[in-house]
Amino acid sequence: MNELEVPTVTVESIPDPLPEGLNVLDVREPHEWAEGHIVGAIHMPLGDLMERRSELDPEVQTLVVCHVGGRSARATAYLVSNGHSAVNLDGGMMAWENAGRPITT
Repeated sequence: MNELEVPTVTVESIPDPLPEGLNVLDVREPHEWAEGHIVGAIHMPLGDLMERRSELDPEVQTLVVCHVGGRSARATAYLVSNGHSAVNLDGGMMAWENAGRPITT
């Protein structure tokens, strides 16, 4: 699967507040996570995704985020290729914060 085929959404298309039953998966490194993340997100650095994928329910829609969207696009492609319902957040946490969406530390 190439990056052009990665299911992607913009922050503007995501309901605020986030809908019940949506997982948010943050694949950034621990220091990035500590600087601020989406409330309720699951932290799973990209390097841990292969060994920890079983912690995610493939049936539950998952919004995948990173800093600007590159790592999350790779994670989304990996998850989708393994049967998960996942979408990449275009622009990542930069777009989320620029849109004034809430974060926590």
